[in-house]
Amino acid sequence: MSRNEDKVFNCEKELTLSIIGGKWKMIIMWHLGKEGTKRFSELKSLIPDITQRMLTTQLRELEDDGIVNRIVYPVVPPKVEYSLTPRGESLIPILDLMYEWGKDYIADMGEQVTIRGTER
Repeated sequence: MSRNEDKVFNCEKELTLSIIGGKWKMIIMWHLGKEGTKRFSELKSLIPDITQRMLTTQLRELEDDGIVNRIVYPVVPPKVEYSLTPRGESLIPILDLMYEWGKDYIADMGEQVTIRGTER
């Protein structure tokens, strides 16, 4: 059941932003879309500034909205893997465009914009 099932939205853009908006969701989707299936600890390592609690919350919301697939393997210790659903994969071209827009913005703004790290 989607978190948004009982909500009323003013437009499709508002719905879309409620699903993918926020500081971390697009980054989570980017890693899953570009690097494939990941375990929780791998995602945490890829996004060092996110707290464990926030990563758990964001993954649950993405799962509830049909963007992320969560597979639990019946082993000890527990093994859980996350991947994008087909609906989640359909967002990757949009994230690619946002990435390119950001690169262009940085090029235009020069030293006014600082990006931490070397990966962009």
